[in-house]
Amino acid sequence: MWPPYGILVRAESSELAIRATSRLHSQDIKQLQCILSVLIHCIGCPKWSYKGVFIRLSFFSLHIFHWNMLRVRSAFYQSWRGFRTFPCAAVEVKNEPILGFNEGSPERAELQKALDDLKGKTEEIPCVVGDEHVWTKDIRYQLSPFNHSHKLAKFCYADKELLNKAILASVAARREWDLKPIQDRAQVLFKAADIISGPKRAEILAKTMIGQGKTVVQAEIDAAAELIDFFRFNAKHAVELESQQPLDSDGSTNTMLYRGLEGFIAAVAPFNFTAIGGNLAGTPALMGNVVLWKPSDTAMSASYAVYNVLRDSGLPTNIIQFVPADGPVFGDTITSSEHLAGINFTGSVPTFKRLWKQVAQNLDVYKNFPRVAGECGGKNFHFVHKSADVQSVVTGTIRSAFEYGGQKCSACSRMYVPDSLWPQIKQGLLDIHKQLKVGDPVEDWSTFFSAVIDDKSFARIKKWLDHAKSSPKLNIIAGGHCNDKKGYFVEPTIIESTDPQEAIMAEEIFGPVLSVYVYPENDYLEVLHLIDNTSPYALTGAVFALDKNVVNEAAKALRNAAGNYYVNDKSTGSIVAQQPFGGARASGTNDKPGGPHYVLRWTSPQVVKATHVPLREWKYSYMG
Repeated sequence: MWPPYGILVRAESSELAIRATSRLHSQDIKQLQCILSVLIHCIGCPKWSYKGVFIRLSFFSLHIFHWNMLRVRSAFYQSWRGFRTFPCAAVEVKNEPILGFNEGSPERAELQKALDDLKGKTEEIPCVVGDEHVWTKDIRYQLSPFNHSHKLAKFCYADKELLNKAILASVAARREWDLKPIQDRAQVLFKAADIISGPKRAEILAKTMIGQGKTVVQAEIDAAAELIDFFRFNAKHAVELESQQPLDSDGSTNTMLYRGLEGFIAAVAPFNFTAIGGNLAGTPALMGNVVLWKPSDTAMSASYAVYNVLRDSGLPTNIIQFVPADGPVFGDTITSSEHLAGINFTGSVPTFKRLWKQVAQNLDVYKNFPRVAGECGGKNFHFVHKSADVQSVVTGTIRSAFEYGGQKCSACSRMYVPDSLWPQIKQGLLDIHKQLKVGDPVEDWSTFFSAVIDDKSFARIKKWLDHAKSSPKLNIIAGGHCNDKKGYFVEPTIIESTDPQEAIMAEEIFGPVLSVYVYPENDYLEVLHLIDNTSPYALTGAVFALDKNVVNEAAKALRNAAGNYYVNDKSTGSIVAQQPFGGARASGTNDKPGGPHYVLRWTSPQVVKATHVPLREWKYSYMG
C-alpha cells in the first residue's frame, strides 16, 4: 500500500493557494520533488522541499512548517462535507518582537507621522453589517482621555432592528464559512498579523495612544505585539488541532471534525486593550463561527482599524459584523435571539452577571446551550516576604500598579509588606513616585502614564480618593489629587491601610491607586490566608520571596487566589503563548486566551465513524 502525501503551498500576498495530494511510493522521492517543484514554480519561490513540508509565503515573512502526511481516508471521509483538511503537526510561530521607538529609529518616525495625521481630526465610523455602512440617529463620540476636547471618532449605536438584521445575515453566512478548510480561515489571521506587523502598525498604535490614552510602549505591547500574537498563535493552534484525531479500529476509521458553533457569537470588548477586542471577535471567527462585535465606545477608532485589517485580509462579508451599540440594548437583543451560540466577553462583573442571567432566563428560546466566556478584572496582589529582594519589589510594584494608570485587568492594587522591610520599600516607592510623569503621551514621550479613560472612570476613582482622605484607617502617603479640566488625570496614589479588610483592600478600583497593608513579619502565613479570602477576585497575584520554603508555602496557600501567579515578578505583563491569561471566582471563567486550548472553546466537535467491512450477522458469538 502506497502511503499518501499531501502538499500545500500558499502565497498570501497574491491570494494564491495551490493544493495537491498524490499517492506516491515512499521511495519515489524524485516524483515527489517534481510535483513540489512545479507547485512552487507557480508562485516563483526559490525554495522547495519534500516529505510533508508546509510552505507559507507572505509579503512580509516566510514561514516553513512541517506537517503530517495526509491520510487518504481522512481526506476522503471529510470531503463529503466540503472539507479538505491538511493536518499540521507543528506550525512554527514566534512572539512578535517589541519595537524600541528610540530617537532616530524608523518606527518612531512612522508613528510620529501617524500621530500627526490624527491631530485635530475626527474619524467617522459607521456600523458595518455585511458590506453596508449604516448610520443611525444615535450619534456618539470617542474623546481622547488626555484632551477631551478632541473628538477622535464619530460613530453611531446600532439599534435593535439593525442588530437583528446583523444576526440574520451572519447566520445565513455561517454554513459556507464553517465548511471552509481551517487553513483557509487561518490564512486570514496570518495575513492580518503580517499587515499589523508591517504597514498598519503605526496607524493602529497612534489610534490606541490617542483614543485610549496609552504611552508608546503600552500601545506597542498591546495593539501590535499582543494582537499579532493572538492572531498568529490562535491560527497555529487551530491548524494543529486537526492533527488531534481519535484512534481507528480494524475495519473502521474515525475522524474528528472541529465545527463552528451553530448560531452566532457575541463579542463584547473592553476599552483597555485593542488586542482583546481583536481576539474576542477574531478567534471565534477563525474556528468557523460568525460574530457580532460590539467594540468599546472608548476604543472605537483602534477597533475599527483592526476590523478593516481583517476585511482586507480576506475575511468574507457577514462573518464579523461591526456593531457599536448601547450595552443594555445589545445585551437584550443578543440574549433574546434563538440563534445565540455564545458570548465572548471582557468587562465588568455586573455586566457579565446580567448577560449570564439573561441567558439562563432564555434557555428555552435557544437552539443550543450558549457558550459563555468572560474575563472581569481583579483585585490583584503583591505579597512581600522578609526574604524578598527590595529593589525588585519596588520597581515591579511601580510598574504593575501605575503603568497605563492602573487600568490593566492585572494591575497590582493591593500589597502586603512585612514591617521589617516597609521603611525601605516605602522610601523606594516614594523616590520613584517623585519622578513619575503624568501627562500627554503624544506630546511628551517621557510620560509614564496618561489620563484615565473617561469621565465615569474619573468620577469613580475620585470617590475612592475622597474615601481615603476621610477614613481614619487610611493614610495617603503619595498622590491623592486629580483634575479633569483638560483630561481625566489622576495622580499615582499610594495609601497605607491599618485594616487589611478595609474596602479599599478588597474592591476593584481600576485606576492608579495602590493600597498597602504592613504586617508583622512572622505572621506571613496568616497574611497568605488573608490574601486568599479578602477579595472576591482571583485574577493575578505575585509573591516576592527568596526563601524557597516560603515560595512553596505561598503556592499552596494561594493556589486558588490567582489564575496568573508570579514568583518574584510583577502581576502584569502576561504574554501570549507564554502566560495564557485569565482567572476564576469573580474574575471570570478562566478560559485562558493566549493558550493552545482556547480555540476549543469555540468549536462543536463532530466524530465521524466510517465502517469498511459490512455487518452481516445480527447475533453475538456467545449466543450460539
